[in-house]
Amino acid sequence: MIREHFQYRTTITTILADEEKYIATAKEAMVDVRSDLEREILRDPFFKSTYDPYPFPVSSPIAARMVAASEPAGVGPMAAVAGTIAWYGVEAMRDAGATFAVIDNGGDIALIADRNVTIGIHAGHSPFSGNYAFRIPPQDTILGICTSSATVGPSVSFGTADAVTVFSRNVSLADAWATSLCNDFTECSDSFFQARDLREVCGICVIAGDTLCQWGTLPDITRAEVDSSLITAGR
Repeated sequence: MIREHFQYRTTITTILADEEKYIATAKEAMVDVRSDLEREILRDPFFKSTYDPYPFPVSSPIAARMVAASEPAGVGPMAAVAGTIAWYGVEAMRDAGATFAVIDNGGDIALIADRNVTIGIHAGHSPFSGNYAFRIPPQDTILGICTSSATVGPSVSFGTADAVTVFSRNVSLADAWATSLCNDFTECSDSFFQARDLREVCGICVIAGDTLCQWGTLPDITRAEVDSSLITAGR
């Protein structure tokens, strides 16, 4: 397995693949779609700045995915940017023939895998952080695993959770809902999840301090020693 750090402007990723050619494919795809998105933002800077769903037509496929995902989650389209870019990268790797492809874009992950994949849980000072991981079984269709935090990282959040992780086959939607749920989280309750239209969401894991709550169907959570040096970060 090859693990490569790739940074292009503010897109900071870790790419996993079995062959160098798939790494190169992922880089090219992510640069291309980011360029498309930058043209969209130049056309209308409001696309980038709004915290609400974007109400106007867009001209690029990446922007369309972000807009569609942000609407049910009630957030701005940029809430879905990292997961969407990762999604395009993995799609390109898959289309080039890869059966194992993982892109972690700052905690927003898209993957296909012909083997088990272990994804560590990083949740600030929570006791679950660094000691547990999701055990993802083989996936022959792309899965999104996107995390938002009110206590870790540079992203804007209005909530209190250490980590909200959303699983969906629609990676843009996973990213948008992770942001939205993290913004709104105050405490674990059935009503917190039932009040939302979570169609296309497979499962949700919320960590806040020493509390972990789940909704829907999640992969197994197992004890693990998480290597913090593998966390995707800028250099």
